[in-house]
Amino acid sequence: MAHILGLSSSTNYSLFAVPAAFGLAFAPHLYAVCLLNFKHAPSAEGFDFSNPKNSRANIHQSGLSPADQDRYLRAEAANDNGFLGLPFFAAAVVAGNAARLDIDTLNTAAAVYIGSRVVFNYLYIFGTNNALGLARTVSWLTGIGACLNLFWKSAYYFQPLAAAAP
Repeated sequence: MAHILGLSSSTNYSLFAVPAAFGLAFAPHLYAVCLLNFKHAPSAEGFDFSNPKNSRANIHQSGLSPADQDRYLRAEAANDNGFLGLPFFAAAVVAGNAARLDIDTLNTAAAVYIGSRVVFNYLYIFGTNNALGLARTVSWLTGIGACLNLFWKSAYYFQPLAAAAP
């Protein structure tokens, strides 16, 4: 699979995917801030950098169109979801590296997770119907599945070590 994705099978990119996942978790927030700052009504305030949660709570007073208000809230929710999943992904990558899984497995799982987060963010921010919501769920499950795959394969590596312990 790593060859299909254009990744070298001799270079382990999986740990590089962790900061990439951080960037993908943060990107929807940047989009939301820009949306609010560039489209708010002249009489309304833009993003509140001194108390960011206020921007979410007061979005209905921003002068944004209802569609833009919804997009803003969805972008912030995508940001929240990205940071909730980031530790799980990072732990899976570390477990896979600690278990010395083969590079193709590590790179493929990392690429699948990163790809699923790109799709997830897009569908979360711009998807406004149930079909796209379902596609977003499939994208999320794909990323989580990549993490679970790394944990599962790592567990097999550590199993003999656990059995040998006194």
